[in-house]
Amino acid sequence: MLRSALRWGHHALAGVGLLFMVYHAAFQLSVIMSPSMAPTLQGTCAADGDRVLTERITYRLRGPRRRELVAFSNREGVQVMKRVMALPGETIELRDGQFYINGGPVDLPPELQDREYMAYGNLRRGRPVECQDGYFVMGDDSKDSQDSRFEGPVPPDRITGRPWLIVWPPERISAVNPSTGAEQPQPSPHSPVLADAVGRR
Repeated sequence: MLRSALRWGHHALAGVGLLFMVYHAAFQLSVIMSPSMAPTLQGTCAADGDRVLTERITYRLRGPRRRELVAFSNREGVQVMKRVMALPGETIELRDGQFYINGGPVDLPPELQDREYMAYGNLRRGRPVECQDGYFVMGDDSKDSQDSRFEGPVPPDRITGRPWLIVWPPERISAVNPSTGAEQPQPSPHSPVLADAVGRR
């Protein structure tokens, strides 16, 4: 009986260890501490921020798509989450609330019609912004977001994962990246480890 119990305990510990390794290789739990992605992601500090599970598998198979949320490391090394608005090789403009990609108008899908994106920073100049090899990202609450309008497009090697699921608080549990007309996959970046907390940017 004792030997059987020890064998069961050994297998249980091995299973827990395997699950722990898989979690740390493929997922990361982050805390939203900024209103810059509201209402999609909400929080102002560690005490009230959404707990978001980010997965790191998708972008090893393909690149980010337009309108997807991405997690990345900004210039200061702080881990943040924003929405992809333009892809590598494209140009982007924002005039009178209308986005233009490569000179042509691109409408937001119904899920994002309630967002008001502001032509601040480099979008204020009235001419196209070149993405070159990076992704142009913006916060959904763009009046309070430090994003590509101020820091330029995000290089692929700074993208760390794809926000997947709000897991806490209970009333906020939902998918972070449901279908929003995402399009045009790009070559996948190599993803470093995502830090535990998402700071304000």
